Amino acid sequence: MLCTTPSKSSLLFPVMALLACSTAWAQSPTYKVGRPPTEAELRAWDNVVGSEGKELLPGSGTAKEGAKIYAAKCASCHGQTGQEGPAPRIRGGRGTLNTPDPMLTVGSFWPFATTVWDYISRTMPRDAEGSLSADEVYSLTALLLYWNDIIKESDVIDTKSLLQVRMPNRDGFYPPTPEATTKNSNWKPNWNQARPAKQ
Repeated sequence: MLCTTPSKSSLLFPVMALLACSTAWAQSPTYKVGRPPTEAELRAWDNVVGSEGKELLPGSGTAKEGAKIYAAKCASCHGQTGQEGPAPRIRGGRGTLNTPDPMLTVGSFWPFATTVWDYISRTMPRDAEGSLSADEVYSLTALLLYWNDIIKESDVIDTKSLLQVRMPNRDGFYPPTPEATTKNSNWKPNWNQARPAKQ
């Protein structure tokens, strides 16, 4: 009786054929489960607002208007003044980032005011995410900025004024975020660059 061992090439072929078939099957549109999303659904999911604010919805609001909305829809989680909880604090903490007990709040940590608008719009209030109107979101954003001593209580926040708000920790991230007008898309951080002098 002649005993032979299979060659490596003869073992490799079935494995390659199996992989090719499984890849083709995975790409095949024959599952008959689900459906492609509609344009409206895609727009609803693609709602992240960047630092340049291009995606902001039209609307406006003030801290005074925001206080009423906050009392009705936010205080149960964040406390009457934004400091009591049980949800994370959203007020105070400035100057604590380089201490043993830093507070990461809107006023102490967040670098862009548009992030405040985006976060409220997409994730608040709990169990009713995305239910706030654009005006309500602007009003709540104004309230948080006012509570953190970034704007005045009477300031109107809208698509233009929100972009002019300079957050206290804007330069606290290293390396600094490149400005779109001065850098091209190939910009990569230079980790050896000197930290910019404070003005």
